[in-house]
Amino acid sequence: MGLFDLFRRPSRGGPSAMRARLEGAMAKRRLRGWNPPLENINTLVASGGPRLLARARELVVTNGYAANACEAFAANLVGDGIKPSSLVGDTDLRDRIQRLWLAWTDEADADGLTDFYGLQAMVAREMFVAGECFVRLRPRRAQDGLLVPLQLQLLQSEMLPFDKMETAANGNRIRCGIEFDAIGRRVAYHFRRRHPGDSTDQGGVIPETVRVPAANVLHIYRPIDAGQIRGLPHVAPAMVRLFLLDQYDDAELDRKKTAAMFAGFITKTAPEEPLMGETQADADGVTIASLEPGTMQVLLPGEDVKFSSPADVGGGYEAFQYRTLLAVSASLGLPYHLVTGDVRQANYSSLRAELVEFRRRMQQLQYGVMAHQLCRPIWARWMETALLAGSLDLDDADTARAVQWIPPRWDWVDPLKDIQAQVLAMEAGITSRRKVVEATGYDIEEVDRENATDMKRAADLGLGYRTSPGATQGAKATPPARPESDGTDDGAAAEQSEQE
Repeated sequence: MGLFDLFRRPSRGGPSAMRARLEGAMAKRRLRGWNPPLENINTLVASGGPRLLARARELVVTNGYAANACEAFAANLVGDGIKPSSLVGDTDLRDRIQRLWLAWTDEADADGLTDFYGLQAMVAREMFVAGECFVRLRPRRAQDGLLVPLQLQLLQSEMLPFDKMETAANGNRIRCGIEFDAIGRRVAYHFRRRHPGDSTDQGGVIPETVRVPAANVLHIYRPIDAGQIRGLPHVAPAMVRLFLLDQYDDAELDRKKTAAMFAGFITKTAPEEPLMGETQADADGVTIASLEPGTMQVLLPGEDVKFSSPADVGGGYEAFQYRTLLAVSASLGLPYHLVTGDVRQANYSSLRAELVEFRRRMQQLQYGVMAHQLCRPIWARWMETALLAGSLDLDDADTARAVQWIPPRWDWVDPLKDIQAQVLAMEAGITSRRKVVEATGYDIEEVDRENATDMKRAADLGLGYRTSPGATQGAKATPPARPESDGTDDGAAAEQSEQE
């Protein structure tokens, strides 16, 4: 090696650098016990799905944090509903489609318990608890009296058996209750006729499952891995922590209850001599002496009184709870204050930063799961059924199917600053007014029609408001009332007006 070779920078490549990048694959002392099996997610779901589902449902019912997180997840995912906005160019036709859809939403639920947007909330809750939900499209007869003869039936994850693995008579493969053809397309679902956990639904002996074509079933779930065929509960990563934390809280409550029980133990040298307030002995020979305010008890020589002093929880309880619930919130992908309701350590900046990241995740689910897997297929089937039933008269059915789905609006942390920022963005051409209106959860054409109607009604009545679209906002919007003049000081008044 030459003299100058000593000053050369060592090469960054080579076997040592490659080993450093593959440290997670090493089998040294620290990682010797880490040997997870290389199993496909479908294998894990098929083996542990039923137990995971049962634990998730019990946790959301019995654990307050899990129940609150479930409601927060559903409320932020669908809110008051992910609503359609038809893209038909004909204004009159578009208005008829929107009105018919709005009227049908009240008839959408096959059980008659809620409307279409209530079904969206139920689907969101099932995604949190079970990781998936099935929606069966149920065509109805014309004599049923529906505006559009179509209804939706929600089926829980338990209705599709995880353990149904076989080859169908037609040669198709059935995996976890889902039938696939030779090229991997879903062709049918084999649902149970009764819920396996519903003891109230007892009937005659019937086949356990029924085959439903995949064209009439919507499978709503968030695929985590490529090739995943069943969903995993959204609460799954936090289940163990929530369960153990619940047990810890129960133990601490019992500890506090025991600590609140003030008790004393008396040692007597003469058991036959009663103390003041001593009751009769029970069957086991145990007596109790009550302690009353202002009582002074004289003890005999050799008698002693000892009071209980149970251990307290200490000062680390709240800090431990905080850190554990932070980990739970991170596992659920929800802000800490939405899971716990605790905003003591939050401020405007931290809340805004947390909500911005959380809303990005919600938008992924809104567009990639709810709109794509649930809303779009239902709109297509609804439009087809409305045309066949004569509820709509259209020349070009394909054009009429064009629609965009508007998610619910996000509530601002600081409405004034956010609205001012949107106004500046529109004036600079960075965004359009349509996008700003749709971000509030409303349809821009509906908003414009309402504004036009309000302006026309106000003009007919001779009214003027500062809230009119396009009007100048601020103090100059309403001119000051000028007092009646006798004409002697018109010049001074005009000069004063120009100065103002």
